Amino acid sequence: METIRIDWRDGYRFEAAVPSGAPFMMDSHPDHGGVGAGPTPFEALLSSAAACSAIDVLSILEKKKQKVTAYRIEVTYERGPEGVWPRPITGMKIRHIVSGDGLDENAVSRAVELSDTKYCSVVATLRTNVAVESTWAVE
Repeated sequence: METIRIDWRDGYRFEAAVPSGAPFMMDSHPDHGGVGAGPTPFEALLSSAAACSAIDVLSILEKKKQKVTAYRIEVTYERGPEGVWPRPITGMKIRHIVSGDGLDENAVSRAVELSDTKYCSVVATLRTNVAVESTWAVE
C-alpha cells in the first residue's frame, strides 16, 4: 500500500508529499478561511480527473502518430446543495478540446473513449464506491 502524507503548514494550508516526489500545496477557499495558497482539495480532485484523462489521451494520440499542438480540458460539475454537508459531486463532464496538424477526429474520439473506459484510474475511482476508513492518533 502506498502512502501520501499531508502536513499542516498554517491556517488552512496543507502540503501533500506524494510518492512521485512532487509536493503540492492545498488550501481552503478564501470564503472559508483560506488564503489562496493552492487549489482546494475539491478542486485538486476534479483537476486530477482531468489531468489523468488528458495524460492518457496524449499518450494514445502519440502512439497513433497524431500531432497535437494545443490541448485543454474543461471540467463542469454539479454538487449537492449549498449549506447541506457533505456536498458530493452529483455529476461531472470532462470536455477535451484538442488542436493539431491534420488530427484524425476518429483517433481523438477513440483516445478519449479508451481513457474514459479503460485507462484513467482517477475517473474509474470516481465511478466506484471506495471503502474509506478513518482512524486517528494523538502524539
